[in-house]
Parts: sequence; C-alpha cells; structure tokens
Amino acid sequence: MKYLITLLLALVLATPSVAQEKKPKLVVGIVVDQMRYDYLTRFEDRFGDGGFKRMINEGFNCKNNHYNYIPTYTGPGHASVFTGTTPKTHGIIANNWYDKYEKKMVYCAEDDTVESVGTTSSDGKMSPQRMKTTTFADENRLFTQMRGKSIGISVKDRGAILPAGHSANAAYWFRGKSEGKFISSTYYMKDLPEWVKEFNNSKKIKSYLKEWNTLYKIDTYKESGSDLNDYERGFTGKKTATFPYDLKKLNRLNGGFDILKSTPYGNSIVADFAIEAIKNEALGKDEYTDVLTVSFSSTDYIGHNFGVNSKEIEDTYLRLDKDLERIFKALDRRVGKGNYTVFLTSDHGAVNVPSYLKSVKIPSGYLNNGEAKEQLKAFMVNKFKAEDLIENVSNNQIFLNREKIKSLGLDLVEVQETIVNEIINYKHVYKVFSAHALSTNEYTTGIEALLHNGFNQKRSGDILIIPDPAYISYSLTGSTHGSGLNYDTHVPLLFFGKGIKHGETYKKTVIPDIAPTISALLGISFPNGASGQPLEFVLE
Repeated sequence: MKYLITLLLALVLATPSVAQEKKPKLVVGIVVDQMRYDYLTRFEDRFGDGGFKRMINEGFNCKNNHYNYIPTYTGPGHASVFTGTTPKTHGIIANNWYDKYEKKMVYCAEDDTVESVGTTSSDGKMSPQRMKTTTFADENRLFTQMRGKSIGISVKDRGAILPAGHSANAAYWFRGKSEGKFISSTYYMKDLPEWVKEFNNSKKIKSYLKEWNTLYKIDTYKESGSDLNDYERGFTGKKTATFPYDLKKLNRLNGGFDILKSTPYGNSIVADFAIEAIKNEALGKDEYTDVLTVSFSSTDYIGHNFGVNSKEIEDTYLRLDKDLERIFKALDRRVGKGNYTVFLTSDHGAVNVPSYLKSVKIPSGYLNNGEAKEQLKAFMVNKFKAEDLIENVSNNQIFLNREKIKSLGLDLVEVQETIVNEIINYKHVYKVFSAHALSTNEYTTGIEALLHNGFNQKRSGDILIIPDPAYISYSLTGSTHGSGLNYDTHVPLLFFGKGIKHGETYKKTVIPDIAPTISALLGISFPNGASGQPLEFVLE
C-alpha cells in the first residue's frame, strides 16, 4: 500500500496541471529592427505563405500599433516591448545618453563589472543593469521558480540583452570584425556552451561572405525606387550602391565580418543560431514555459545605409520572410504546432530619406546642429555672462551645468524656461519643453504626451527639443529614426500560435500592451513597471 501511494503521488507530481496545459510551452518574441508597418503591405504580394503571411493568416494582426513615447531608438524600443512600459519608467532613455551624475556618456547595455565570454575584446562587457524594471521573461522565471528558461539572441548586444531580462539564462550577440561569432558575458555564464562553440567553429558564418544579389530578378522589384540613385551610401570599395555586392571582396574594407550586419545574411545568421538554440537548449520540451527573444538587426543597418525606399530594403524583407519560415518550421518540428506562441513587432520605424522627399516636394530636410549650438552659446554668454552653463547636448536634449548655475545664484527653472523661449525661434524647431514643465505637468494627448512618456526625471536632460517633421540630424544618404511621427511610431504587431485568436483590428494599440498581453496569456505577474494593458481581443 505504501508503495502504491508513493507511485500515485509521483504520477500526480509528474503530470502537468490543467492550467499548465493551457499555456504555451514556448513564447518567442521577435523584434525586427527598423520595420515600418507599411513594409507588411508594400511587400505582401511577394511574401510566401510560411513567414509573415502565416502569422497574419493564422494569427492576429494589430494594424494600428504605435510607440507612445519619444525617442524611438533601438535600446528604448527593445526595453519597452518586453517590460510593458516606457523610458519614463524602465530608464532606457536612448542607446547612449549623458549621465549627469557620472558626467559622461553611457551606453544602455554596458557593464564594466562583468567580463567578455567568447572573445578577448571588450564587446562582451554587457548586461541589463541599466534597465530598471523587469521583463515578462523575468516574471516567467520567477513564476516557474526559475525552471522556465529565458534566452535572448541578436546581432546587437542591446537587442539580445534587454528583451531577455535580468534573470535570463543567456543572451548572445554577434562579434564581427575578424572573429565572426556569437559571444556573451560573465553576467550570464563563465564559458560558452558546447553547442555555441560548435556553431562558432563551423563554417556557417563564413559561408555568408558571398555575393549578395537580389533574390528575384531586379526588374520585378516594383515596390522600391531605382537601384542607382543619390540617396544611398553603399559600401567602401564599391563606386555605386547597386547590386550585386561581392561581400568576400568588400569585407576587408568594411569591418571584416561586420559587413554581414548590413546585409540580409545577418538576419540569416540570427535565424540559424536561434534554430540551434531551440534544439540544443530543449526549449519548449517540458511543462514549464520557456521564453526565446530574437531580434533581427540587419534590417536596421540596411535601412540606415540604403534608406526606406531602396531595392536593398525590398530584397531584405523578401529574404527575412524566408528566414521566419525556417524558424516557424523548426518550432513545428521541435516544439510542435499548437504548443508555442509567437509575437512579432519592431523597435521603431524610419523616415524616408529627406533628400529624396525634397525631390518630390514633401517638406523635409537636415538640421544644422553646429549653427544652432553656436547661436545658443552666444545667447548664453550674452544673457547669463557665462560660457559653461551647458554641460552636454545629445539626443535632442540639453543638459545644464547645475552646479555652475547654483554658484552664480541663478534659478534653475528660470534658466530652463529662458532657453526654451530662445530655442523655439531657431530654424526647424517644432516644440521645446523644459524638464520642469515635464516634471510638473501631465500631458495625455499629442506629441507632448509622447515626450512625457519618454522623459525620465533622473536621467533626461533639462531641455528637450522636437524638430520639424522629416527634419533629421543625419547624412544626406540613408534613413534614420527617433521622432514621435507616424513614420517612426507605426510598427507591426502580429501574434500567432497557442492561445491567440485569428483576426485583425484597426483599434489603436501601443507597444507597452505587448508584455501584459503575454503575461495574461501565461497567467503570471505583469512586469513590475508595466503601464500597458492586456489586449484581450487577441487572446482566446
């Protein structure tokens, strides 16, 4: 009898509960760096049935999904998707920002207290320590008593580290240059797992140093501009930014393996590595939900280089569609259809190249920051009789020397407002706000609300500037991002898999809604700083 009771108890403990069976065994969060929403519709006719279209046809498409803060950069974007809140709360206010306490620029994922793993370079000295709140992956780890795994993968360190959260089992990012391999940091591990070493030592990555030509005949690429134009930068060593590109020949003048980041093959490498992670980490193989975050960064590098309207962008998304299909087939095979849930979004969009927009008579242009800085410097000397009241200018923010202001007996709020009233008169400045105004007022509508959601009282500057629409601080070639305009805020949001309805909506959704939605699906706590709401119409 005692043996029978022990056996029955063991069977009960080994059998997943009904609640566990309703949950996906694996959640895969995909971020496509710099993906505007209209890429889904522009290139839709050329997509296959197994990638983007599979998500749309089997899942739920939120067609009016937006970022609800400024600035729309990579670091803040990835943090916001997975924490369910904005820079106001999670603290990642940019990729790099001026730390007014350390008196220096800092990077969103840097951490000098850890060491590189898998490389002798300093590229591995990274962790999520500057992110102040938890991700849904963190909450899943806590809920499962650390039994559910969390792994982040990207070409970019910040694209791997911030989504996976503070308690992740691992985050892996790509070290290019002369190495061409995935690395990590001692924040996660002392040594790379054997499967990662085997991947790095294989010839897989090196095999992508080959010709990049269009996937289909270039004259069928009707959803982009001419291949030869004045709006693309291209690669050093090639006179024109036109197909084809001999990567084996060009890589030496373009950072070695780093050249792969600016081609669709950077995405393919991430897909290869993610598929190996699913297999070797046995993701989705037990009763505890695992989380895999995958960020495709090459879309961003290519957008910055060639622009929104380029043949290169069109080819990149047609190839990414096939890489997504490979990942989904691997999930079907390894985890099983109906056992996993996927969402796909982006960390920001991008503006069309302003020099191109000007050619078709759309208001746009480039900011002359040097001229504006000289104008402001002269004003400060004339008004306050001091030259060093401004400590730093970066990310459309001005940081004041508060110690100097205090020593001169000046009132900080009055200095801030005086500068606001001066800068609003400068060319191509749309709006200007002081830290005092953002700290003491609640903005709920318009671009002011977006700026307010991105304002972190501890980390943001004293003056925050919003340029005119489609005016950027960038080169005359390629695209960039960062604004609160629709070209930067409107990004895809697709869900499919276990627990997801089939459908679509034009109802406005915002990025911080994603993490609470996944948390609700899993029945776990929302990330501790989450401000978004579950999208209940997405869930079965």
